[in-house]
Amino acid sequence: MSEEKTFAWPDGKRCAINLSFDDARLTQVENGFAILDRHNIKATFYVSFGALSKYPEEWKQALANGHEIGNHTVNHPCSCNFPWAKEFALEDYTLEMMEEEILGANEKLEELLGITPKTFAYPCGMTYVGRGINRRSYVPLVAKHFIAGRAYLSEPVNDPAYLDAAVLCGTGVDSMSIDELNELVDTSLKTGSWLNMVAHDVPSGNGIGLSCENLDLLCKRLTEESDIWVDTIENITDYVISQRNG
Repeated sequence: MSEEKTFAWPDGKRCAINLSFDDARLTQVENGFAILDRHNIKATFYVSFGALSKYPEEWKQALANGHEIGNHTVNHPCSCNFPWAKEFALEDYTLEMMEEEILGANEKLEELLGITPKTFAYPCGMTYVGRGINRRSYVPLVAKHFIAGRAYLSEPVNDPAYLDAAVLCGTGVDSMSIDELNELVDTSLKTGSWLNMVAHDVPSGNGIGLSCENLDLLCKRLTEESDIWVDTIENITDYVISQRNG
């Protein structure tokens, strides 16, 4: 059994919250950047290259504004059960193939944006390759190459004293109401935990994403409450690791 541990967030903060956005959707560029920057919220973006390569200057500006851009693989492999994932199905991957995906994405981010990403997000939140007796976790690969890996549609909060940074819990918030978003924030405050909120489009024209109004209201609350620490996954992970190693 694990021994009881204590943990303190910096400067008397009661919890940590990150906003992360996946797949480099156009609406993130058109709507999300402006809302986040208006409130001085530093978010994390896990990008897909077809979309990113169309607007490289806008993504470079996002970096300059303090946002984090992380690795989301080259081809976004997911379960073969998704109709659109048949060509890059995790069930057909090996660990060697997945490492090529990860390193290839790092190379593309260096080429397009001049960065080496420090964190990773599992496409579809899935952490395996192969099938049956050949199924393997690729969490160790992520731990090898990054300080953190963010999952998706998992437990609602991360306990900073015990979490595994290679597979951080990520809470899907696409299409949530502001009341639902506030409830997540309330839970994080009550438990002293780290909440990773994961969205896609801004707004949810196709049913996947946050409305501009709700994102704006959420950011307003996060900046007005002084006991909430809002930052990138890289920065929060760095702090957690330093505290636990100290």
